[in-house]
Amino acid sequence: MLILPPSVRIFAAPGATDLRLGFDGLAGRVREVLQRDPLSGALFLFANARRTRVRVIYFDGTGLWLMTKRLEQGTFAWPIATDGQRVLTIRAEELAALLGGLHIDVKRRPRFERRPA
Repeated sequence: MLILPPSVRIFAAPGATDLRLGFDGLAGRVREVLQRDPLSGALFLFANARRTRVRVIYFDGTGLWLMTKRLEQGTFAWPIATDGQRVLTIRAEELAALLGGLHIDVKRRPRFERRPA
């Protein structure tokens, strides 16, 4: 189980990604497809075409982490991009729900959220 603070930034790549990619391949996808810096300290999520595997790449300040979860049965309810979004932003509690098997495409109620400078 991952326990993340609410302040952590989490970005998910819509669509399918070839999860045979390792550290360098996924870091390249973060730069090219998501247009983000893989060394920023954010978590970047990718799923395979069948939605049975999820990979997370994360830089902790000293090196890259590559985490994988493979389901034995069923599929992940991967979030769907709207209006051609290149990247989806999700919250820590939504990530926990996604990895726990819940569907996270729900309407969010407006709340205060501090934007990075």
